[in-house]
Amino acid sequence: MSPISLDEEVRLYTTHAEREKYGLLANLFAIVVSLDYLERAYVRDAVTATEYSPACTRLLSQYKTMLKLVSDDVSSIEDFMARYNMDHPAALHRIKVGVPATVEHSSDAGPETSKWVAETTQNFITFMDALKLRMRAKDQLHPLLQDLVTGFARFKGSKEWEGRNQMVAWLITLNGMKASEEITEEQSRQLLFDVDHAYAEFFRSLGDKKGSC
Repeated sequence: MSPISLDEEVRLYTTHAEREKYGLLANLFAIVVSLDYLERAYVRDAVTATEYSPACTRLLSQYKTMLKLVSDDVSSIEDFMARYNMDHPAALHRIKVGVPATVEHSSDAGPETSKWVAETTQNFITFMDALKLRMRAKDQLHPLLQDLVTGFARFKGSKEWEGRNQMVAWLITLNGMKASEEITEEQSRQLLFDVDHAYAEFFRSLGDKKGSC
């Protein structure tokens, strides 16, 4: 056996494929760390909501893309973080929720408009139709529900709506599934019930606001 030189650089890879793999893993690591710093900065008011929201959305999008690229080597984000001793609970929470804190904890950012109402109504109808058409896979339902929850966040007082909190909980559930995984028939029925309840609550809130004007 040839002697090992202590001055020789230790390389993680010997082939181009291995180099590519470790490069992708390094990118995923950096995204998680960046997301954790961003979350902590937002909590400390070191960045404004206007600065935070697009940055967080971009990092979450990059995370989802990167996770697909390393899916053969990373079974879950929890396993990845444990493997590399990553202690970033704020990033892990944001990843599990799948939307910025400004959406999860809706702020009273401004007046509702007829355009917002129309868009949110369409999001409700589209999502409920998807369930009625027996769409069950995460990659079918998650984008639609994400649009719906994001639409909720634009309305004053929406963080107090029971239906919105239920939608966020479902979003977290879907976000924890693999793209090809499907919800059960029982889950689908419960989800449709919760969305219908949220839809009714949404319109009641609009009526209350009109009556109070």
